[in-house]
Amino acid sequence: MDKTNKHMVVAITGASGTCYGLRLIKWLLQHDVQITALISRAGGQVLSHETGLAWPDEPGARLEMLRGYFNCSDQLQYYDERNFLAPVASGSAAPDAVVVVPCSMGSLARIAAGISDNLIERAADVALKEHRSLILVPRETPLNVLHLENMLRLARAGACILPAMPAFYHQPGEISDLIDFVVGKILDSLGEDHHLFQRWGSESLT
Repeated sequence: MDKTNKHMVVAITGASGTCYGLRLIKWLLQHDVQITALISRAGGQVLSHETGLAWPDEPGARLEMLRGYFNCSDQLQYYDERNFLAPVASGSAAPDAVVVVPCSMGSLARIAAGISDNLIERAADVALKEHRSLILVPRETPLNVLHLENMLRLARAGACILPAMPAFYHQPGEISDLIDFVVGKILDSLGEDHHLFQRWGSESLT
């Protein structure tokens, strides 16, 4: 499929690591992928705390803020988590992939149970039922038995569980290098070619 025809959902929930979601959206926009951004209420609070970006109360202002931050226009759409009339709520308009990054343990548990209390959980459910890519990026640590069982249940259902675990063999010099490693692993799972980190066995590592 031509990249210009791709449509992906990137969702940010109330877990630490909102920088991963922002970096993923930026890369995908730069490579001509249509993005629907979904950010939960808790995700907006964590986003503001971790990045200093003010998260507006009004959905229209949120869309304007995101488009300004990423310097784009209609290539990026945003819908409030309560808006079940959004296209991504229906299997007839299913995106090519849904990435929840970061994914809180509460969101992961509800997705694992098939509960769609908000648009993020519904979009994830649509991805599973329509056999589209669903990538969940948890950051929680340590993990309890319930967390692990929910991840196993989702993996068996077809989701990719991709914890935010950066490597160090590429000798990262800045925090951005660690962020790019995790985002690069997400892009690998999406089948996107990238050069965000040096791969093991490359000449620079030998």
